[in-house]
Amino acid sequence: MSNDWVDVCIQECLDSGELLSRLDDPSIQGAWEEEGVLHLYWAEDQWNGARLASVRSALAGLIPSGSEIPIAVTCIPAQDWNEAWVRSVKPLRIGRLVIRPSWEPVALDSRDIEIVLDPKQAFGTGHHATTRMLLEWLQADIHGGEEVLDVGTGSAILAMAAVLLGATSAMGLEIDPVAVECAHEYVLHNGLKNRIDIIAGTLADVPEAKRRTADLVLANLDRQTVLNLADELAHVATRGARIMVSGILAEQEVEITERFSSLGLACVRRREEEGWVAMQFLKPESCDGEASRW
Repeated sequence: MSNDWVDVCIQECLDSGELLSRLDDPSIQGAWEEEGVLHLYWAEDQWNGARLASVRSALAGLIPSGSEIPIAVTCIPAQDWNEAWVRSVKPLRIGRLVIRPSWEPVALDSRDIEIVLDPKQAFGTGHHATTRMLLEWLQADIHGGEEVLDVGTGSAILAMAAVLLGATSAMGLEIDPVAVECAHEYVLHNGLKNRIDIIAGTLADVPEAKRRTADLVLANLDRQTVLNLADELAHVATRGARIMVSGILAEQEVEITERFSSLGLACVRRREEEGWVAMQFLKPESCDGEASRW
């Protein structure tokens, strides 16, 4: 059996979590985003034409314009694997947050907050604009004591950032069993097991009592999933929770805003980066009302 590896290099800014969810392929050995390029890794003996076709099909579903995204497939000899992997993964600073792999030590300032995250089937490393925008918002919006729900938690990077910034607790919800396993590992490795619960499920699986106490809901998802969850997100917002949505392409913004507006939620803040949009929603009456905890 060959010990060599295949690096599938996709020349496009994509959310690795959404692509990996569409692929639903447990043989993928790693995923990494860097400077607008997404790398997926397979063992050479598990790579074939059918998997290439599957990648192209998943990409077509993410980019409905019909344009074909360039894909480069490169074989990496086994002896070069660790070197290539380490070379491709570098620490990332986003404000006070420093996200790094375990093999890359970083000198920290007194106010820095460190998250150790070794990329694997990681579903969120902070390099993609959709995650980065929410990490920047969390640094401004976490004041201490919040209870957070992270829907589609992936690597749990947003949940971890929230509690490290001062939230009392976070619950990460995820339907992908591989991501659930990864998130458990990351939470444990960062010493946050007592403050973060990782649940295999969706908002519908969260007890009503937990929904009632949520101050902040994070939803870094794709357009269709956000639309599917809109009613449940609006229900949580009726208790004064703020909803942070990301993973939305700029051309999808109007559709998302109109959907939440029809449910009585207002977009109170938005930002755009690299063609992606993040938005914050809440019930208008909660701006100054008794229900608001912000």
